[in-house]
Amino acid sequence: MGKGLDNVRDIYLDGIAGGNIREAVTKNTGHRYTQHSTGVADGVEGFLEFFVPFVQRNPKREIEIVRIFEDGPWVFCSAFQSLNNGEAKWITMDLFYTDPDGLILEHWDTIAPYVEETASGAGMASGTKEVDINADTVASKSLVLEFTKQVRQEGDFDKVSDFLADDIIQHSATIAADHVGFENWLRSDEAGSYEMMFQLVGQGDFVATYGKRYARGKDIAVFDLYRVAHGKIVEHWMNEEEISPREAWGNSGKF
Repeated sequence: MGKGLDNVRDIYLDGIAGGNIREAVTKNTGHRYTQHSTGVADGVEGFLEFFVPFVQRNPKREIEIVRIFEDGPWVFCSAFQSLNNGEAKWITMDLFYTDPDGLILEHWDTIAPYVEETASGAGMASGTKEVDINADTVASKSLVLEFTKQVRQEGDFDKVSDFLADDIIQHSATIAADHVGFENWLRSDEAGSYEMMFQLVGQGDFVATYGKRYARGKDIAVFDLYRVAHGKIVEHWMNEEEISPREAWGNSGKF
């Protein structure tokens, strides 16, 4: 396990959940902290400007890091947040870029409301949590890359079965169960078009992509998290956030 994983955990659990905002962001970030969560400005002071009032507004903060893995300087993290005894519940997916010492230099995220009853019946935060580090990372990333290119971007939906297990476990709030539910969603207006894959990272059997799709007149930043086994995608989580107008950004934007 790398130092980057520890730093990401610390900024979440000691900083945001524990309320030690200044100490956590200062010790876990590097010579710069470029921010792509559009409500948060760059740098340590931008982080503090957002999260100090956040902590004050939300005195009870329960945060669970559900999944986390590293790919060289990249750290992917997904967390479940319950604020003020469940008054608000969120799923976040985050991507961090770190320096050689594991200090955080850049951050991207999507934040979505936690939905209790999903279309598939599987929980948004449930499912496999531990990475199988003995799985073939290169093969897992290659499979997801080709699925994203051929099916998501090029729209060759006849190839869905080449990539998805028949009994794929679906955790997205809006996609129905198994590969038929996923294929029907991919063909729908709700899915729209997958316009750009910004980054793909993976470790073992887990692979995450971060990109942009366009659906029903909206630009959407989206993380897709996949688990691969026996040459097929067997589990899928999706977390997405509508991209706000440029004038509402506090930094350079989602990408």
